[in-house]
Amino acid sequence: MTANRVGGEVGREAPTPSQAIALSRYAEALDLSHAADIARTRALADLGHAALHNARRDGARGLASDMELRSVAAEAAGMARLTDRRLQGEIDHAMTVIDDYPTVFDAWVQRRIERGHVDLVVRVGAGVPAAVRDSFAEAAIGVCERDVPSRVRGALETLAARLHTQTFTERHKTAVAERCVRVFHGTDGMSNLVASLPTVIAAGMLDRLTQMGQSVKDARVAGTGGAGAGGADAAGRGAGADAGESSAADAAEAGEPADTRTMDQLRADILGDLVLGGAPVVDPTYGTDRAGGLGAIRARVQVAVAAETLMGKDENPAEAVGAGLVDADTVQRLARQVSEWDRLFIDPVIRTPVEIDTYRPTASMKKLLMVRDQHCRFPGCRRAAIRCEIDHTIDYALGGHTHIFNLAHLCQRHHSMKQFTKWEVRQIGGGVLEWTSPLGRTYREDVPMPAVCFTIDTASPPRDAGSGGPPTDEPPPF
Repeated sequence: MTANRVGGEVGREAPTPSQAIALSRYAEALDLSHAADIARTRALADLGHAALHNARRDGARGLASDMELRSVAAEAAGMARLTDRRLQGEIDHAMTVIDDYPTVFDAWVQRRIERGHVDLVVRVGAGVPAAVRDSFAEAAIGVCERDVPSRVRGALETLAARLHTQTFTERHKTAVAERCVRVFHGTDGMSNLVASLPTVIAAGMLDRLTQMGQSVKDARVAGTGGAGAGGADAAGRGAGADAGESSAADAAEAGEPADTRTMDQLRADILGDLVLGGAPVVDPTYGTDRAGGLGAIRARVQVAVAAETLMGKDENPAEAVGAGLVDADTVQRLARQVSEWDRLFIDPVIRTPVEIDTYRPTASMKKLLMVRDQHCRFPGCRRAAIRCEIDHTIDYALGGHTHIFNLAHLCQRHHSMKQFTKWEVRQIGGGVLEWTSPLGRTYREDVPMPAVCFTIDTASPPRDAGSGGPPTDEPPPF
């Protein structure tokens, strides 16, 4: 804005009428959003309270109470077009806010603080003992009133640590017991691998990866026997060089070009090499005549890929079921490591069902169901089929047949919910499932859209490939 001298004083231009109207509308929108957030939180908490009340009324405890929460979350998720896991998390959060932090909720209602403040107080307060929770909440409100949510986290964490009844050392021992590794799938065939570790271990791992990365980078400087190779040797010894670093020095002597990877890329590549190619130091069989029992463990990934892609005729991505897309080069490298391919035969027109008299489906039926379902068949759930259980839609004990169209993959969460709550499911043909909620709403779960489509090449019929891996000039025998 420009300054104008009015009556001997410097003033600022007043907002134009259109700006004033827009600001007024924005203020109204903020009021509506605030009221909606408050109403949604109360409604979600009421859902959770009603579910727990029904469980207590029926004399249920423990697992049955959780089943009631799962059931009502699934019902609400259908209304909101969200996943039931997310809805149950929101219900738990709403009950925590209203039941455990009533003063914080009241401050939110009065608009002394914002929703971001409330979420942050609940998150930081999760580690605060119940005995000092009220004191923490009162002090936290004062902290939140002074600044925006993104700037008060540190102050809230300091407050929580000061009020905690245990020492930091005691709390650290508890936290170490909860160390874990998780993967979060992203886009463009990439994922984030996140490890929750003691800080000293995490910092040491990063430092170690950095030293190893620098050794690899130094070792692969172009030329033989020069300063690059010698520098790498010295750096490797200083960092505790291992076989991987020695092989890098050998590469330098062979005259390979300089390594152009960034340090971030090097750290990521080395971490993958160590995890996939190494063995745990606690493996009692490591160092004998093989990598050891634990070191021989290999990861499993369920991939749906077209034969054309495996043959190298196109570069279409494959699908890692339950995760995301995988590039063609990676899939082709994985395929070359497969020692045997199994064929799946099914009528391409009527999809003739397979049935047996025993409780457990045959291996062929399991493979067919894996291809058909791809993931858990509860509406909205995308847990990969390899992480699910095969469920009889009509219970086997109640006369249900072990038949392709009476079987479907369900994750443990939704399998147990089907068994212990009033959710009902039936198959209406073609592998399509129809779910009915306790309140009578119906949800149709169609057969997943196939990630690949197989066609017959009449011009060059496939030859018998034998029992080994797929030949390079024809599709693998599925």
